[in-house]
Amino acid sequence: MRTKSLKKNKINVVTLGCSKNVYDSEVLMGQLRANNKEVVHEEEGNVVVINTCGFIANAKEESVNTILEYVQRKEAGDVDKVFVTGCLSERYKPDLEKEISNVDEYFGTSELPNLLKALGADYKHELIGERLTTTPKNYAYLKIAEGCDRPCSFCAIPIMRGKHRSTPIEELVSESEKLAAKGVKELILIAQDLTYYGLDLYKKRNLAELLQALVKVEGIEWIRLHYAFPTGFPMDVLDVMKKESKICNYIDIPLQHIADPILKSMRRGTTKAKTTRLLKDFRAAVPEMAIRTTLIVGYPGETEEDFKTLKDWVKEMRFERLGCFTYSHEENTHAYSLEDDVPEEVKQQRANEIMEVQSQISWELNQDRIGKTFKCIIDRKEGNHFVGRTEFDSPDVDNEVLIDATKHYVKTGDFVQVKITEASDFDLYGEPVT
Repeated sequence: MRTKSLKKNKINVVTLGCSKNVYDSEVLMGQLRANNKEVVHEEEGNVVVINTCGFIANAKEESVNTILEYVQRKEAGDVDKVFVTGCLSERYKPDLEKEISNVDEYFGTSELPNLLKALGADYKHELIGERLTTTPKNYAYLKIAEGCDRPCSFCAIPIMRGKHRSTPIEELVSESEKLAAKGVKELILIAQDLTYYGLDLYKKRNLAELLQALVKVEGIEWIRLHYAFPTGFPMDVLDVMKKESKICNYIDIPLQHIADPILKSMRRGTTKAKTTRLLKDFRAAVPEMAIRTTLIVGYPGETEEDFKTLKDWVKEMRFERLGCFTYSHEENTHAYSLEDDVPEEVKQQRANEIMEVQSQISWELNQDRIGKTFKCIIDRKEGNHFVGRTEFDSPDVDNEVLIDATKHYVKTGDFVQVKITEASDFDLYGEPVT
């Protein structure tokens, strides 16, 4: 049997799932560092903390496989301890404890103090806003609220994250100032639902007021909005977007579907007519805005007619950015009582068809950018290219601007004016303009 080393423990935090999990891992790492613990992100360490995702089938499978991988490494003596936290652990803790018993301890999404205690650290309340960021130095996620009050039939997030809880404006401003001091230039605002922000604290939708406070933070040049819900969207946000140059002309508004029977069953609280009108109001208020959405195909009861309605609508609306997912039948959700009656291969075919439509739209929109110059942030160098983004693109999910590194030099983390010379369906190619 392996003799455990006497050296100081190195804690490896492994993050799975969405940007909200990235944020939570960064907070955990900031607390550990403040406790003088040696902590790394997805590198080698003899103590492992896995921050899991439990949203849909593929994410759950990846989380379980990662837990099993580290448990096997523990049994082989390569790591000493394995702890599991995050959404999967929150949702399935009793099952996980029974099925994968060799994990040292499981923690839910709101048990950070207990997790820190297990790691030999104290939760420091004075560290509000302190994080060890894992993203490239030029951007960071800013989680403005936790949980969700929406009743969407397909979604398990309220089970895992609880009710909506907004973070006070002054705390978010303070956190943003600390990020800016570290060189962060772009804030990506995240929550389960940005548009609900403030209803619990201020008794009104207060996203616009938060934005007006954040634009005053020195050093922050871009503020990007992710995950806005279409019902009850606070239109004063668009006024601030138009007025304040720091707020990117970009919004991520997951619409999920558009056929009225599906919207009703999904409990989305809207209709095709209302959603279409909302998007037209967006375009009228901020004509240059890039709208990103995500859609679900294969929801229970989705007929060929429902799918055709969705596909035709995607062609009509010409979203700048779009992702499409197949429906995942999740226990303890309202939709779980429905029959998951669309075959898997049909779901996948429908998703492919939507993305083929979007690929063509994206190609056409990108062709219009050739010859134009855009302000880009340079995220990284990859192979023979510097990789950047325009204000119309979020990291990891949207288009990228590629600059030939054999011909041009730009500094990562900097803003650069780039003239677009070529375009494919999801990438732009350009040259820096001096």
